[in-house]
Amino acid sequence: MILGVETSCDETAAALITRDGTILANVVSSQAELHARYGGVVPEVASRRHLELVTPVIREALGDAGADLEDVELVAVTSGPGLIGALLVGVAAAKAVAWARRLPLAAVDHLHGHIASLNHEPDPLEPPFLCLLASGGHTLLLAVRDHGRGPRVLGTTIDDAAGEAFDKGARLLGLGYPGGAEIDRLARTGDPQAFDFPVARVPGLDFSFSGLKTALLYAVRDLDTGELERRRADLAASYQRAIVRALVERTQQAAAETGAATVAIVGGVAANSELRAALPDAVPAPLALCTDNAAMIASAARYVEPLAYPGYLGLDAYASTA
Repeated sequence: MILGVETSCDETAAALITRDGTILANVVSSQAELHARYGGVVPEVASRRHLELVTPVIREALGDAGADLEDVELVAVTSGPGLIGALLVGVAAAKAVAWARRLPLAAVDHLHGHIASLNHEPDPLEPPFLCLLASGGHTLLLAVRDHGRGPRVLGTTIDDAAGEAFDKGARLLGLGYPGGAEIDRLARTGDPQAFDFPVARVPGLDFSFSGLKTALLYAVRDLDTGELERRRADLAASYQRAIVRALVERTQQAAAETGAATVAIVGGVAANSELRAALPDAVPAPLALCTDNAAMIASAARYVEPLAYPGYLGLDAYASTA
């Protein structure tokens, strides 16, 4: 049995899975309401909340799985990328659990974890496949060749990530946090063709969303208070359509260039209803595993060479892969 711990941003999560990828428990404690007043995640606030939650969340996961620490054979933890203070909380907790039982520890890359959200029973997706990874901090097109090797990066964002564009757009529209879910909800009642927002054309398979965000800012500024209220849903629908178009066009281009027979979408933005509808033949991560969770980290640990006791006591976290 593998115990996974995830604290890279504003979700404190723990999960238990079997060696074949069956999820026994997957507990996620979200801090969304805590950060909503700021319109985004405050790193120091997130770190302090992780300190309060990490032990209770691990205990809850063990209880949900009907297990105790004696049943755990491997501890897995996100070591990066992410918010460094938040990551350090999870790494320290995982080290403590592993050290106490003299267990091995697997340090997992958060992005590899998102890919591994496709690898759970009863219907795991086997490589090779093209993967669109879109979240609050990352937008990547990846050629996933096998479980053991890191994916090849085909394209990335040159500025904002797609999830970041959703969050910033939601703030401009006076919506709540997290922005992706708020825009998705409001867009269902709006006209996606009401505003002609740009889709950036950058070289290769890269993405750019900063110009789109600026276009929304100008559109909002041009409307008086009453008209903004009347057209908020149209703005949300048109803005979402531009983000989805960028993601879909680049993904389809990558599939054509690489000859990929299978396309997958993972990450928080993979929960977006319009994106899923626009890529009907793609394999999406299960909705419960799109946002940050520990089941995906435990799943990825199955393909990581673990660190033996006590060699992981010097393990550090990293904020960025760059």
